[in-house]
Amino acid sequence: MRNRRTFVLLLFALVPISTLGRQLVIVLSQDDLKEAAADSTTLTDDTSDTGFDDFIDSESKPDYVLDPGSWSPIFEPAIAAPQDHLEHEGVYYTAISKIVKAYSRGDERAMEEAAREIQADASGGHPHAQSILGFLYGVGIGRERSKAKSFLYHHFAAEGGNMQSKMALAYTYSRQEMHDKAVKLYAELAEVAINSFLISKDSPVIEPVRIHSGAEENKEALRRSRGEEDEDFQILEYQAQKGNAGAMYKIGIFYYFGLRGVRRDHTKALSWFLKAVEKGEAKSMELLGEIYARGAGVERNFTKALEWLTLASKQQLYSAYNGLGYLYVKGYGVEKNYTKAKEYFEKAADNKEAGGFYNLGVMYLKGIGVKRDVKTASKYFITAFDAGQPKAFYQLAKMFHTGVGLKKNVPLASALYKLVAERGPWSSLSRWALESYLRGDVGRAFLLYSRMAELGYEIAQSNAAWILDKYGERSMCLGESGICSDEERHQRSHALWWQASEQGNEHAALLIGDAYYYGRGTERDYDRAAEAYMHAKSQSNAQAMFNLGYMHEHGQGLPFDLHLAKRYYDQALEVDHTAKLPVTLALASLWIRKNYADSILVHVIDSLPEVYPKVEAWVEDVLMEEGNATILTLFVCLLTVLYLRERQRRNVVAAGEVAFPHQLGEQGGPVAN
Repeated sequence: MRNRRTFVLLLFALVPISTLGRQLVIVLSQDDLKEAAADSTTLTDDTSDTGFDDFIDSESKPDYVLDPGSWSPIFEPAIAAPQDHLEHEGVYYTAISKIVKAYSRGDERAMEEAAREIQADASGGHPHAQSILGFLYGVGIGRERSKAKSFLYHHFAAEGGNMQSKMALAYTYSRQEMHDKAVKLYAELAEVAINSFLISKDSPVIEPVRIHSGAEENKEALRRSRGEEDEDFQILEYQAQKGNAGAMYKIGIFYYFGLRGVRRDHTKALSWFLKAVEKGEAKSMELLGEIYARGAGVERNFTKALEWLTLASKQQLYSAYNGLGYLYVKGYGVEKNYTKAKEYFEKAADNKEAGGFYNLGVMYLKGIGVKRDVKTASKYFITAFDAGQPKAFYQLAKMFHTGVGLKKNVPLASALYKLVAERGPWSSLSRWALESYLRGDVGRAFLLYSRMAELGYEIAQSNAAWILDKYGERSMCLGESGICSDEERHQRSHALWWQASEQGNEHAALLIGDAYYYGRGTERDYDRAAEAYMHAKSQSNAQAMFNLGYMHEHGQGLPFDLHLAKRYYDQALEVDHTAKLPVTLALASLWIRKNYADSILVHVIDSLPEVYPKVEAWVEDVLMEEGNATILTLFVCLLTVLYLRERQRRNVVAAGEVAFPHQLGEQGGPVAN
């Protein structure tokens, strides 16, 4: 056991914690690394035999190339596809525009017209139209919901190269635990995604904002996502205009990546970066090197890339060494030199730069300028992975997928590929949905989140479900024939919450349990409620534990068992100390039930769930009316005054009795008789 080594890898460095319902932890033992040594000795020096990628080219490509059929021409016309491409896809984009406008207005006739156009285009073999038709059938918009037809159209679209349909299919396969099929699609999607990543360091994530916190709107997160209208952004912009180099860099980052609700604008970003470097801002120098190396918004120029990255490295910006090493390993703007590339990568790694570890891992994996050593490559990738380097996620996924360097594990490979794939260009849907929601266009936001939900994004699933529950008819939900009925909304919300719960969203699992327990939007079913609460409980949800205790106490959906009920109540308090009051009351109820099983007290306790809604309704309908509330307030004030005066009178009387119990002598002692 002394030689046994364990690596604990935390995946939540890749995405914001709010993105995941819970932390995902992978533990690798020495057994998982056994095959690495064998691979190192049996594989030849031919680096083409592994199926692993060399250093990716990282040339910047627009969304319409990486994500064919992307909706960016509609939502980001400033960086849209060239005119000839738009003309070629004219029928498709016209129909998409109509769908978006129909959802904004809740216009069922316009939706029917757009759906007919999509149907006609799809029948002609257009893959992107087939993808949208798969979405319409999958959700049940303008036609009867059909999972079979949805799958069929997504299959045709994926065969035609539509990436979003590949995401939808991969997610469908993973839900059905068909990991061999899911992993192939996610691997392809992840490869496309990493081609959009930066060279020298990790790319900022398009933040998938959860627009709700529990049942309420997440006001703080929304406030920070208002783009140019946000007060913090305006202050930052003012500082930049006054010559603050750091503010110039941050503004440039917001425009370059489209962060915090700001629309992407490479021209503005480049302008701010150039202003910042005039002030000596090193991070802007590095970004300019990235921009010229990848040709992002400018013509690719490796000479300028080398100049800017060199300047940044001289400012002790260690991530710039990764960019320099990349230029030397690829021979871009310089003569190819693996030794020099390795030196730069080692400088980055020596300064704890995750990209340096990743790049060294690639060199050892492929045997580029070094003797091939898969075990060493694995260790470098694990270090980069632990630091949150998304390219390392991709390489480790491929190792688990192929069984090279790590023990083969297809389900885990599929999960890792999915995390990388979700950072692909199709994630822009999240930014457009948030922008629509902040403008008050709930219908458009719901449409976009629904599309993302189909692709397997947990946050989109919970956001879409929350919009349905929160806004009801105002969600502009369009169903099989016109505006969604209450039943259609409940069913769609239920399905979305369930999908989110499967991906670790404990709040979603809790809501599913409540829906079954109270019969909201579905028939009351205590057994399925208990199943959902169990799912939430497995994610350490205190409310779910409390609910399970209550169900055991009353024998609803679970066996009547007071001992198990107490155990669940105790667990709820251990997980969440703020549950002390309800848990104390529940334990008191248990004690009464155990010691006075047939008493009237038990009947009173059992009647509370029925009495409470009536009392609540009476308070809301009678007491809280404006006139009654005023009278009630005055009455409470009068009682308070009378109570305080009575307490003051009693205190005075009591003080007199204490101060003069006996007649006192001169020295303060009692006078003798």
